[in-house]
Amino acid sequence: MALSEDEERLLQQMEAALAAEDPKLVHTLSGKGTRRVHRRRAAIAGVGFFLGLGMLVGGMAVGMSNHPVVGILVSVVGFVVMVAAAVTAIYAWQHVTGAQTVPGRSNDRPKPQGSSTGTSGQGFMDKMEERWKRRRDESGF
Repeated sequence: MALSEDEERLLQQMEAALAAEDPKLVHTLSGKGTRRVHRRRAAIAGVGFFLGLGMLVGGMAVGMSNHPVVGILVSVVGFVVMVAAAVTAIYAWQHVTGAQTVPGRSNDRPKPQGSSTGTSGQGFMDKMEERWKRRRDESGF
C-alpha cells in the first residue's frame, strides 16, 4: 500500500524532527553502527575459517591422489586463509565486546591489597611458612 504525498511529507518531517532531536538514536536505528559492522565481519571471518579448513583437508585429499604438488598448494592456501580469518575474527570481536587494548600498556588488573594478602601485606607463601613454623614449634620437632 503506497503512501499519499501528504503522508510521505508528514513522515519526512517526523524523521527530520527525530534526527534533530536525537541523532544518536537515528544512527543506531540506521543499521550502520560500528558494532553491527564488526559483528558481521566476525561472522564472515568465521565462515572464512571453515572455508580455509575445508581447503586444507581438500588439499590433503588431492595430495593423496596423483597430484601431490596441487594438494600441497591448496593446503597451504587453506592454512593461510584460516590464519587470516582467525586474526580478522579476533580483531572484529574485540571491537564488538569493547575489549580494545592500548599499545604499550598492560591490560592486567591491579592486584587488590589487603583482601587476599592479609592485613600485614604478607603473601600466600609467607603465611604458609609462618603456619608451618608455628606447627613445628608446637609439636616439638
